[in-house]
Amino acid sequence: MNARPDSASAPILLSDYRAPAWQVEQIELDFDLGIDATQVRSCLRLRRDSTQATPLCLDGEGLELLTIMLDGQLLSPDDYRYADNVLEIDHAHDGSVLETRVRLNPAANTALEGLYLSGPRESGFLLTQCEAQGFRHITFFPDQPDVLASYTVTLRADRARFPVLLAGGNPDGAGDLDGGRHWARFVDPHPKPSYLFALVAGRLEKIGREYVTADGRPVQLVIWAEADAIERCHYAMDALERSMRWDEQAYGRNYDLDVFHVVATHDFNMGAMENKGLNIFNAKYLLADPDSTTDDEYRAVEAVVAHEYFHNWSGNRVTCRDWFQLSLKEGLTVFREQQFSADMNSPALKRIEDVALLRRAQFPEDAGPLAHPVRPAEYREINNFYTATVYEKGSELVRMLAGRLGQAGFRRGMDRYFEHNDGHAATLEDFLGALGEANDIDLMPYLAWYGQAGTPRMKARGHYDAAQHSYTLTLTQHTLPTPGQAHKRALPIPVKLALFATDGRMLPLHLDGHSNALGDEHVIVLEQAEQSFVFRNIDAAPIPSLLRGFSAPVILDGDYAPTELALLLRHDIDGFNRWEAAQQLASRAYDALRDGGDTTALTAWCDALAELFDDELFADDALLADLLSPPGEIELAEREQVVDPARVHALRQELQQRLGARIGAGPLLRRYEALAAQTNRQLDASSQAQRRLKRRVLELLALIDAPAAHAVAAGQYQDAPSMTDRLAALAVLVRGNAPQATLALAHFRERYAGDPLALDKWFSVQTQLPGELTLARVQLLAGDPAFTLKNPNRVNALFGAWARSNPAGFHRADGAGYRWLVQQLRPLDALNPQVAARLATVLNGWKRLEPVRREAARSAISSLTTGPELSRNLTEIVQNILGDSAQGD
Repeated sequence: MNARPDSASAPILLSDYRAPAWQVEQIELDFDLGIDATQVRSCLRLRRDSTQATPLCLDGEGLELLTIMLDGQLLSPDDYRYADNVLEIDHAHDGSVLETRVRLNPAANTALEGLYLSGPRESGFLLTQCEAQGFRHITFFPDQPDVLASYTVTLRADRARFPVLLAGGNPDGAGDLDGGRHWARFVDPHPKPSYLFALVAGRLEKIGREYVTADGRPVQLVIWAEADAIERCHYAMDALERSMRWDEQAYGRNYDLDVFHVVATHDFNMGAMENKGLNIFNAKYLLADPDSTTDDEYRAVEAVVAHEYFHNWSGNRVTCRDWFQLSLKEGLTVFREQQFSADMNSPALKRIEDVALLRRAQFPEDAGPLAHPVRPAEYREINNFYTATVYEKGSELVRMLAGRLGQAGFRRGMDRYFEHNDGHAATLEDFLGALGEANDIDLMPYLAWYGQAGTPRMKARGHYDAAQHSYTLTLTQHTLPTPGQAHKRALPIPVKLALFATDGRMLPLHLDGHSNALGDEHVIVLEQAEQSFVFRNIDAAPIPSLLRGFSAPVILDGDYAPTELALLLRHDIDGFNRWEAAQQLASRAYDALRDGGDTTALTAWCDALAELFDDELFADDALLADLLSPPGEIELAEREQVVDPARVHALRQELQQRLGARIGAGPLLRRYEALAAQTNRQLDASSQAQRRLKRRVLELLALIDAPAAHAVAAGQYQDAPSMTDRLAALAVLVRGNAPQATLALAHFRERYAGDPLALDKWFSVQTQLPGELTLARVQLLAGDPAFTLKNPNRVNALFGAWARSNPAGFHRADGAGYRWLVQQLRPLDALNPQVAARLATVLNGWKRLEPVRREAARSAISSLTTGPELSRNLTEIVQNILGDSAQGD
């Protein structure tokens, strides 16, 4: 495969880790900021941590080296070597001071890594993104997370062009300079890794608020955005304050600087970045108002604001020793974010959303050629490991540990973890050790979860002995081979369970080995390939409710009869497991439609949901909306040995049509009208739930009475008081290819022409056209004047939404979708390798496609192995996706 020079790197191995020979105790940075030319002077105070005579080696990519001095002496070219992105210096010693001066070109930085320009040249602003390895694009430094230094940063710039100057840490002075210039200095007293460095400079407006921490520290909270966006930041400010207060109460963690700055930008590769004292956000996760933001997006803003703030302790004060430990900060912080969001909203609905995302994004990742452990053994490009496995599966592993220890035990363990590792770079072993030591439990067996890829499959089989009044639950586990891991070991799997009687009552649990009853819910741990658990004093065969709250990230195969799942759907008090019973029953119904077999499951699913729909006492509108939604096409495709996306789509549509017909057009329309009569734009839980159910009812109505639904949707679009209702109506019109869609799309485009985030929705909704119509629409939109490959949000809104959210529209049998996407990857890779590599992962599951599509996908992907050179990011993804099939291409 042809690759650019930066891609020809050997894999980095976890087993090769060695503590750095050199540490940087203090770093002083001085920036002379400009759009086309920025000069950076750095002064490093060094400490040798090795007894061996190891040369000082510093990372630096794309830097124009102007001068270099060691201990006050200007070095000659004979005293150092700068090659292959490494600066190697002789004669440094413990206590040496190294000073370098380099020049950068922020305007030319389209990769959005390091220091770059966000927005137009005339009005945009400068900012940085240094995780994972962006700091080496700014100055020479040992750019790895286990080098922690204290930072002093001075910024100088033209005051008119860059009136706002920000960096991480506390303000330490500011003033005027000659020639209309000014300066500002910031000092961070907390040692931090280089990936947490940040600066911002430009024309920005702000909103501010005073906050006093639980330990009495006054903090100035400030959110910055461009003038046309600043008024949309108030919800994020409220979310930030809620996050800070929650972390004080739930984990005893207080903020530790005098200021907390947050900045919004439309040009960002990630969701947001937790730089110490200066969080930088993709505007998508910071700006919010009812006219342009949906309910789901409001919750996302709240969650991401919380996530980045929580990193102040789980990531910043305690960072990761190396990038193999990435989930130590990300998985842990996702879990903390999920806890917060559950407390702020509905725990059951939050759990449903999180597991649905896991199954939609991470389970397929674990089942394809891109499968990797939460802590991989090796990598070539670390940016390719910001994945659902590291984040979402990593969070599930923390949740397992929290469930194992209980609320009080987990808090004790987290207190010890923070206290013992504050100011240090930690490992997963440190994390498990702290949790275990605080609770006198050996948790090291759970380390196997972090080192083993793949999703365990757990089978549950029950046997009732009427003579002994006992019920034996036998659990087995098996994990399929993944690339590089042919043989899998048994993992500890916590299974939270309850037993139900056939009348819907929960039964007291008398488990062998326990002298007392365990209440009506208990956690058992499957630690071997097969184990049996015996429950006594059972008067009749019970129905087990397993993995309550999804207590472990596994695929469950239970020996349920459809009637048993229907009973759990009706009676289980665990909101997640109630939804899970509906998902399992819908999956069985899907199988019946596919195979033309027994329709018992289909009838049971439709009947149970129709009964709940008509039940006036069932007051949870949001949960009902989720119960009425079968698994998505991606999840249903996981049930297929060979995947035909068009057939999966057609079967899911038929499944929903059967449900809609069972409920009836009349009842659906009446429920819609009742919900519409309560329409408002409030953000309280009840109003959001009503909008959620109204959207689902309208979607079902469109499947059984399209003309009526489209007329209703057109009216809803016209009268919608909020983006939630407006976008829901537009989606129904577009997906139904309704005649009213054209006018609605034109209106939406005109109304939101000046709002980039709303315009992203306009692009995305059109990618959801059914079937083979989609590609032509996507190609047309790619030529729209508002589309650009330079903006990650716009790329994801069009290409990402099409390829990830519309399998039937992307996976055309003629392979045209694959070929066209691959053609876009090359120019995108030249601009922004991170975005190109992440987009390419949509092809991860090509080997499971039916033969015609499989060969078309293989051919399209293989075309990237010849021709113009690719980045290191995209090269690794393509190689891994192709796997063995890359041989001979």
